[in-house]
Amino acid sequence: MTRHTVTVPADLDGERADRIVAAALDIARGISRAAFDDGSVTLDGVPIKPSHRLTTGGVVEVTLLEDDTDIEPDDAVPFQVLFEDREVVVVDKPIGVVVHPTSPRSDGTLVHGLIARYPEIRGVGERGRWGIVHRLDRDTSGVLVVARTAEAHARLSHMIRQRTVVRRYLALARGTFDSARGTIEAPIGRTPRNPTRMRLDRAGRPATTHYRRTAAWDAPDVTLLDVTLETGRTHQIRVHLEAIDRPIIGDTVYGVVGGPADPGRPWLHARHLEFRHPSSGETVAVTAPLAGDLVDSLAAIGPPDRGAVPAEEGAT
Repeated sequence: MTRHTVTVPADLDGERADRIVAAALDIARGISRAAFDDGSVTLDGVPIKPSHRLTTGGVVEVTLLEDDTDIEPDDAVPFQVLFEDREVVVVDKPIGVVVHPTSPRSDGTLVHGLIARYPEIRGVGERGRWGIVHRLDRDTSGVLVVARTAEAHARLSHMIRQRTVVRRYLALARGTFDSARGTIEAPIGRTPRNPTRMRLDRAGRPATTHYRRTAAWDAPDVTLLDVTLETGRTHQIRVHLEAIDRPIIGDTVYGVVGGPADPGRPWLHARHLEFRHPSSGETVAVTAPLAGDLVDSLAAIGPPDRGAVPAEEGAT
């Protein structure tokens, strides 16, 4: 069993307890409700119902049963290896692949595929998220670093927290950017009544996004951005660009859909990752080639009227 303490954030004030627990622990609602059914979620030592409304600052204790079955390796999960050594692997995650299981019944995730190729990562990091240091959304393609040893996981996780890992994305946004460069600084929190959706929130977590205009088209009116994350909040780029009325093409939640540039998913690609090797301290810089569906969408709208699409780079 694993015990967790959950403090209710301001953006979830008044929400159902099962939704708050699921969001805070990043677990499926079914697992959250099962914990309530077992009496394993308590407030001031007293079990509460999943429908109990919690207020900001409230603290609940949650005890979760460990999954008795290990994650089964699955060599059918697609991913490309861009860099590897004995401590670190950097992969190119395709669209449609979830990074890690969200319930004991989840399968076909990147973790399942990683264990098939690198069985030594089992036991590295959090249970069920073996080797994972940071994540990408299911429909975001691109570069992701994975730790093969406990020491590498600890050091890479520290780098993420200290914001020393460079994470750059390409994003296609609707509209024109008058300035070649810009920064969006606005805290992000979960949307009340819908914890899976994020929004700008003064009481949320600080978030900073830097962007640089690389190419622009007049018809359709879209701009390709090179985006650098200073922080890594959930859906950060999507929420920040929506906030300045320059939403991401193909994003059904925060953006705009339809038109020749829409690839059928958010036009967002984790292009470049740069960090100090956890052992040697040398710089590791890896660039993931643009995913095929995004290449096709750019081909559909033709050469840009201004600027250029960044050339692909290799791994060093």
